Amino acid sequence: MEFISKIKCNRSIMLLILFIVLIISICVFATIGTANISVSETVKIVISRLPYIGSYVDIDKIPQSHFIIILKVRLPRVLLGVLVGAALSSVGAAFQGMFKNPMADPYVIGISSGAALGASIIIISGLNISLLKLSSVSIGAFLGAMISTFIVYFISKIKNKVPINTLLLSGIAVGQLFTAIMSFLMVIHTKDVNKIIFWTLGSFSSKGWDELIPITVPVLFSIAVLNFFSRDLNVMLTGEESARSMGIEVERVKLTILVICAFMTAMVVSVSGIIGFIGLIIPHIIRLVIGPDHRILLPSSALVGGIFMIFADTIARTIISPTEVPVGIITAMFGAPFFLYLLLKKKKAYYSGVK
Repeated sequence: MEFISKIKCNRSIMLLILFIVLIISICVFATIGTANISVSETVKIVISRLPYIGSYVDIDKIPQSHFIIILKVRLPRVLLGVLVGAALSSVGAAFQGMFKNPMADPYVIGISSGAALGASIIIISGLNISLLKLSSVSIGAFLGAMISTFIVYFISKIKNKVPINTLLLSGIAVGQLFTAIMSFLMVIHTKDVNKIIFWTLGSFSSKGWDELIPITVPVLFSIAVLNFFSRDLNVMLTGEESARSMGIEVERVKLTILVICAFMTAMVVSVSGIIGFIGLIIPHIIRLVIGPDHRILLPSSALVGGIFMIFADTIARTIISPTEVPVGIITAMFGAPFFLYLLLKKKKAYYSGVK
């Protein structure tokens, strides 16, 4: 019992440290930009808006323009980056555990292709509708992502089971089909190509509270629910038959995790566009550092994913300022070499096994 208590204590300490680092990162990255705003000013501006304690902060010497920049531009963008990074990393960790594949990511079942096609159709059609302050493009991307997920699921379902290999292959096939349809639409609607390409590269440009608020509660709730399945994911790592013998309803767990992950990915992709490699590299790095226990892997991936995302977004908006680079390009620059590293490592392990 003492050993178990010690493990739980160490886990809590690690999560607390990561949470503190996340808060510090939010304050630091919110200060970086064209306008020269210090970390202390940023902290004072944010605290001044908090109930009860805000009136005790001296903000008389802070220019009004700094309030506008922090509260209306940088802070919502940074918080949105944290939310997107946390969601994609959590989904990546869950999928890698469920598929028992370190190369699985949030888009492995065709979610990105469905979202891209949905967004493309809205951009080309010029529809202008809104729901919960989300733009028509965001709504189209969300619907496309969810539709592609359900298509993949029903194609993969054999009787009452969904074999993992079949799910992966169906995801690849449906994803390629949706990508081909999107490419065809781009060929016949050349005037909208730039808009579609920019969306598929992923960006937080011009994103604010209107994009952040509608998805915050659903995404945070989904992350919390996903963590409740950490024990099931741990047992499923030993094999589905072993998990069934321990009383876990494997197919129900797989379906629930699939729906939660698809919903969460669709929510964040609908506002950020396609941002790759976050859900691939962050969970894998965390797994290498702390091991495969999903009780610590899932929350740690969420926290580190949020930190890494706002780091990448800060590079994206400052590296060639005032021009902004889509954040998906920055994450790909980090993620692609890491993906090649995984492939080479797997190749080396294979040849070592052969020998």
